[in-house]
Amino acid sequence: MTSPQTGSTLGAMTVIELPDDIAAALATAAAERGMTVDELAAEVLAERFGPRRRTLSFAAIGSVEVERGGAYSEELLEEGGFGIDNADR
Repeated sequence: MTSPQTGSTLGAMTVIELPDDIAAALATAAAERGMTVDELAAEVLAERFGPRRRTLSFAAIGSVEVERGGAYSEELLEEGGFGIDNADR
């Protein structure tokens, strides 16, 4: 199987040798998807080894545990000086 290397201006090819059973499974899967073996191999390799999407550590910041709901959040905000102004109490 051959596939062009991405990012190469020379159009170099990479050859990958696969065991017969893996090559047959790849060919079957490619045919089922209406793709060439090279296209499917490139897609699978890109998913596994391509650039990774960054995960945002703060993405779950709005999730609420049952024990710690809105009242708990309000307490934390007030303790940190972000609660209701004293003039409004």
